[in-house]
Amino acid sequence: MARKETAADAANAGRLKQIALTYKMTRKADKKIGLVLAAVGIGTLGVFLAIGFLIGHPVYLGIFGLLIALLATAIVFGRRAERAAFGQMEGQPGAAAAVLDNIGRGWTTTPAVAMNRSQDVVHRAVGKAGIVLVAEGNPNRVKSLLAAEKKKMNRIVADVPVHDLIVGNGEGQVELKKLRTTMLKLPRVLTGPQVTATNDRLRALGDLMSNMPLPKGPMPKGMKLPKGGPRGR
Repeated sequence: MARKETAADAANAGRLKQIALTYKMTRKADKKIGLVLAAVGIGTLGVFLAIGFLIGHPVYLGIFGLLIALLATAIVFGRRAERAAFGQMEGQPGAAAAVLDNIGRGWTTTPAVAMNRSQDVVHRAVGKAGIVLVAEGNPNRVKSLLAAEKKKMNRIVADVPVHDLIVGNGEGQVELKKLRTTMLKLPRVLTGPQVTATNDRLRALGDLMSNMPLPKGPMPKGMKLPKGGPRGR
């Protein structure tokens, strides 16, 4: 019993430490985060207390309002922390791969399936929407990478729809913070077994990450591909 309590205490301490760290990181990009959270919490609790006094049940409404205030504060904190994280990641090579890694269940992502010496890169995700190729880099250069990769997909899995997205803030591009939402809105046309079969067929292709010592997630800006390395697939 003592061991279970110790493990639970350690887990709680770890969560509190993670929340504190997230708050500190968010505050660097969002200076008003503290005031906003306080306003949401106090405002929500105040509304329920006022209603409680009006109907003659301030204690019950106060307790209920406290729970709702904590929930509202947590939701606002999560959204602003996510926005701050995207703001810090935006523009960094490999940022799209980091988003794809956290897209959720039902998707299999493979970073850096195609790349050139200018660090323009294409990532691949497979789910019930089919194959989604996500490119980041110079819009003019990544189009050739996408075209080559789509041609390869059509040869190997011609019966699976292939979508292509370019991450950026220009016309026809998808903002980094909207990448996950955009992919989840794609129509689902494959069944679970079809997704598995598609992944099995694509796994034989390999990817640049398995053949090159590249770090996962955002890649250092000064990093160069070795001479003679692949320019794209």
